[in-house]
Amino acid sequence: MIETLISSKTRIKLLLKFFLNSSTTSYLRGLENEFGDSTNAIRIELNKLENAGMLRSALKGNKKIFQANTSHPLFTEIHNILLKHIGLDQIIANVVERLGDVERVYLIGGFAKGIDSQVIDLIFVGSIDKTYLIHLIEKVEKLIQRKVRYLIYEESELSDVMLKDMNPERLLLWSKDN
Repeated sequence: MIETLISSKTRIKLLLKFFLNSSTTSYLRGLENEFGDSTNAIRIELNKLENAGMLRSALKGNKKIFQANTSHPLFTEIHNILLKHIGLDQIIANVVERLGDVERVYLIGGFAKGIDSQVIDLIFVGSIDKTYLIHLIEKVEKLIQRKVRYLIYEESELSDVMLKDMNPERLLLWSKDN
């Protein structure tokens, strides 16, 4: 879907990397290793996004570290487009809001790091009907054309320390408090 709007595959990878999880940072050589693209193609796209104000950069030693500019006027819209591209909006609409007493949902794995994948990894926290969850996930997988893997924890089983140790790269997708 997004490929029809944005023809540069490198730009799509960069948008996923930085705009899906805004706390993600990276540098040119790291992106080259991760994407398997040439440094020149990545550098051109990084420069375009930085010149447009969509990425911020800072020097750490001899590395130029990039991160999404969350104060950019289009940040939220791009983030939402990427959620729709992946299908996370469908998961939130069709799964989380129908499960009952869900406290939080975290995105982990490749997508939390900004890496496109055919598998979406989630952690559900709360009191959840597992049978109904399986039924809803099967429906969502057909809609989004991706597999969904999940872990379920009761609130009492999970502390923030344990969650951090388990998956340091995680993105809070949904919270009962919001």
